[in-house]
Amino acid sequence: MTATTPPEAPQPTPPRPEQRSGPTAVPNGAWNRWRPLLLRWHFYAGLLVGPFLLIAAVTGLLYSLVPQIDRAVYSHELTVDSVGDQRLPLSEQVAAARAAHPEGTVSSIRPAESPQDTTRVVLAVDDVPEDYGRTVFVDPYTGEVRGALTTFGQWMPVRAWFDAFHRNLHLGAFGRNYSELAASWLWFVSLAGLVLWVGHRRRTRKTRRLLVPDTKAPKRQRMLSWHGAIGIWLVIGLLALSASGLSWSRWTGANIADLRSAMSWTTPSPSTALTEEPAAQSGEHDHGTTGAETTGEADLTDIDGVYAAATSAGLGGPLVITPASDPESAWLVGENKRSFPESYDSVAVDPTTDQIVDRVDYADWPFMAKATSAFIGLHMGIYFGLINQIALAALAIGLITVIILGYVMWWRRRPTRSHRALATPPRRGALGELKPAEAVAVVAVVAVVSWYVPLFGLPLALFIAVDAAIGALRNRRSAQADKQANSEQEVRA
Repeated sequence: MTATTPPEAPQPTPPRPEQRSGPTAVPNGAWNRWRPLLLRWHFYAGLLVGPFLLIAAVTGLLYSLVPQIDRAVYSHELTVDSVGDQRLPLSEQVAAARAAHPEGTVSSIRPAESPQDTTRVVLAVDDVPEDYGRTVFVDPYTGEVRGALTTFGQWMPVRAWFDAFHRNLHLGAFGRNYSELAASWLWFVSLAGLVLWVGHRRRTRKTRRLLVPDTKAPKRQRMLSWHGAIGIWLVIGLLALSASGLSWSRWTGANIADLRSAMSWTTPSPSTALTEEPAAQSGEHDHGTTGAETTGEADLTDIDGVYAAATSAGLGGPLVITPASDPESAWLVGENKRSFPESYDSVAVDPTTDQIVDRVDYADWPFMAKATSAFIGLHMGIYFGLINQIALAALAIGLITVIILGYVMWWRRRPTRSHRALATPPRRGALGELKPAEAVAVVAVVAVVSWYVPLFGLPLALFIAVDAAIGALRNRRSAQADKQANSEQEVRA
């Protein structure tokens, strides 16, 4: 007789994850459906978009440190040697600037704000980069021209260089895509990380330790806890940076501008149209044919009356005076106080009568216009002065730290030729695990966001296409390997 081998005792079926007990129990329900999708998108977004976020954080950190350097480097141009008893009329200061620099046309004048400041006369010239100007600095007491610099708005060359470095890496319009890509994904990576970290703390029953890392945990868990805890501290600031950065980006910024226009959220400005033909100039306003007819720019001697009218109307510094674009238009005078509390009151002044023809006060701006201005001021580090700069620097350092921790965790657990990955990567097909209504909602939301934020949608579509192709290739190889193994078994049989 042939001995009969006794049957093996049946092995107990391992408990399903949602049935496990203890501190690592996984709750059943919606979290089990959503976590794989969020984890996969957060992981791959961090891995692939991380370099752009890292560059934006580093360049933003450098930019936040520049203002004090700027003031020190250009102290000769920005300040006077000695404060005099009385300032020259603004028209004489402008005339001194034009005598030294007759090129181009005057695009704006910034009267000296404090007793130590110089007056800035900004020229539109052809030999500077687009969106830049040549600013001539004039001593308001003596009329001495203390220098001329290529400026970007009110930024001096050093700050303008770092500003462009942060915006486009000095690659022009093409380079702006990098910063827009970073801003387009920063909000998603931040929110997905927030949800995943809160879910992880709930799953491990450590909700009270959302804001602090596990300093005594094993290396992997300790690094993950630092990644999550720092991210929690940063998330509100990162969302604000993402939103404000997108507001003046190349592609999304245009969509936001269209939306603001449709919703009447745009920044209002006084009308410069004069309702009547300019009267013949006489008396103190009789300037003959000097200025506009020969040089193509407004009669700059009108500036004294325009300036006096604006200050009499209650406008205070810092002021920006913009000459009329043609004889049928008014001059614009506007406050440009970009720090808290902001002040942007502005008036249009008829240069022939020195009368205010239109006025827009900052108090009358739409709420969203005020919010946009405040967000941009915060993003640039000027809204709360030095405190704002410190906060921006802390955000940048924190973001750099989180990104580096994420890459280190991936590097240590990556698959190599000598061994497989130390952890199972986020699996494919997570979208299919959602309920039909949830999946449809995800697709709809992603489609709408991608329409308005194209540098979010296009990389996501590319990632899905490449990921699907890789998955199909691996499935094909796996099927071929299984087929070959079955064939070998049949041969042996």
